[in-house]
Amino acid sequence: MLRMEIALFLVLAFIACIYFSAGRKNTPLHKTFSLLLLTALVHLALDSVTVYTVHHLEAVPGVLNDAVHRLFLGSMVLVIYLFYQYIAILVEEETGKPRRLDRPAGIFLAVAELGNFLLPISYTVTPDGNYSSGPYMLVPYGAVAFYLLLCAGLLAVNRRQIDKKKKSVIGIALTIEFVVCILQGLKHTWLISGMGITLMTLSFYLTLENPDILRAELTEQKMSMLYLKSQVNPHFLYNTLDTIRIQAQLNGDKTVADLLMRLVDFFRLSVKVDRQMVALDDELELLEAYMDLMCSRYPDLRCVYDIDPDLGGMQVPNFILQPIVENSLLHGLKNKGYRGEVRISAQAASGQRMEILVCDTGSGFAEGKKAAIDQMLLNFSKQPAKLEGSSIGILNVQKRIKLLCDREYGLSYTENPAGGVTAHLLLPMKEDVQ
Repeated sequence: MLRMEIALFLVLAFIACIYFSAGRKNTPLHKTFSLLLLTALVHLALDSVTVYTVHHLEAVPGVLNDAVHRLFLGSMVLVIYLFYQYIAILVEEETGKPRRLDRPAGIFLAVAELGNFLLPISYTVTPDGNYSSGPYMLVPYGAVAFYLLLCAGLLAVNRRQIDKKKKSVIGIALTIEFVVCILQGLKHTWLISGMGITLMTLSFYLTLENPDILRAELTEQKMSMLYLKSQVNPHFLYNTLDTIRIQAQLNGDKTVADLLMRLVDFFRLSVKVDRQMVALDDELELLEAYMDLMCSRYPDLRCVYDIDPDLGGMQVPNFILQPIVENSLLHGLKNKGYRGEVRISAQAASGQRMEILVCDTGSGFAEGKKAAIDQMLLNFSKQPAKLEGSSIGILNVQKRIKLLCDREYGLSYTENPAGGVTAHLLLPMKEDVQ
């Protein structure tokens, strides 16, 4: 039995080495899994120690034996609690629903740990093997059952909104742990609790936290960004060149030179894809070049900027504003003959965040369109990479913000009381540290 516990520890230690040596995002989900992995390793180490001490009751001092057993059960409760936290965060990201059970779950954790360390402990000796027993076990094992039922409840209530693969992984992991707990309860001398925790951790690592999978997701998003940035609408190019031709006939070289300069600026800035994060000032420079050209084509189109100068050096995902503004023009102001205003503002928000607003005075959403857009942005992770269609721009913007900044940031839309729509981009306030 001791050899099995040591083998489980070595397997999980190997996984931990791979996981922590690979690049990971600093998100609540990955932070929780990192803590879970470390706690599981401590638990397996304590499991190995208790397997030895419980079978050498005469040789091991009682105080030491009691201490390692209490630490063992305490770490087991903490591991299952972290499993609950991981699943709760994952469900929140998938559904957008806030976590409402964290407070009772935390209180239960404190009660379970107190019961584990304060209640009496005893040992049962049998021909098949020895195991710890007594009142100290009741509260921790009750907590384990409580957290597993919470996880199962989260899965059952939100099963229609969770990604199929993630739902399957959670279901399989919970089934494994339930089976192990039942077997351990029926046969106390088997001492296989570490096996269930190891298998749960491995199932999450192999399918949800594997660095190769995360790198593949990053590569897919980067390729989508590169594709998006390489696709300049031919109509925009042709119409702009036609505007230049007409202006050349009517106004002479200065206007032509100015328009050509802005066109050159736009293409020069739009093809710079070597960095995924750029300063807000750089992103606005690209947008200004684009809007100068559009305003030249459509004299009744106006663009107004209201940017907090302190935010100019803040890092934002590259090429996120132009697709949003282009969407406002094509789906809002086009129906009004490109007569109206686009206002771009950037202001600091609470909690070291900033908000960029793109507000237009266009025709607004068609009936049912806003609900469809909201659903697409909410379930962005379930949307396949799109290479065409009217929503490619905003979907790619949402995916890149979520990927590069964190799940709490992103793109959303509201309708203006006076007409038109406003795009809200919530981003972290981070300066370039290089």
